[in-house]
Amino acid sequence: SNSSEDKSVLAGIAAGLPEWQRALKLQKRAATAGFDWPDMECVFSKLQEEIVEVREQLQHGLGHSALEDEIGDILFVCVNLARHAKVDFGSALRRANAKFERRFRFMETLAHAAGSNLAQFGLPEQERLWQQAKLQEAANDPF
Repeated sequence: SNSSEDKSVLAGIAAGLPEWQRALKLQKRAATAGFDWPDMECVFSKLQEEIVEVREQLQHGLGHSALEDEIGDILFVCVNLARHAKVDFGSALRRANAKFERRFRFMETLAHAAGSNLAQFGLPEQERLWQQAKLQEAANDPF
């Protein structure tokens, strides 16, 4: 066998995948070697730890690449959280995108109905419209 052959359990994970899919595959492979969180509580602790680190980076005004590292860590843990909860990360993100788009478009509709456009409203008014959009959704979908 070729001595330069990659014998890592992480070998062969395609580089061309969307990054969240690579994260998932890396985590699943590492788990086959026993390197995994034993339970969800550990994942939550790690997520909180990473959020604190991002806050600190922002407060200390450290470089962009350090901030990118810390935010990347949060996203990686979020993929892990989804995996442990047996939730498809891509599907969850698609749903979040669709929900955001629905609510935002509803806000635009309300602003238009008031003879204005959304950009002319201040943030407090926009927040009020956002809450209306959420209430509208709850009314349309009682379950």
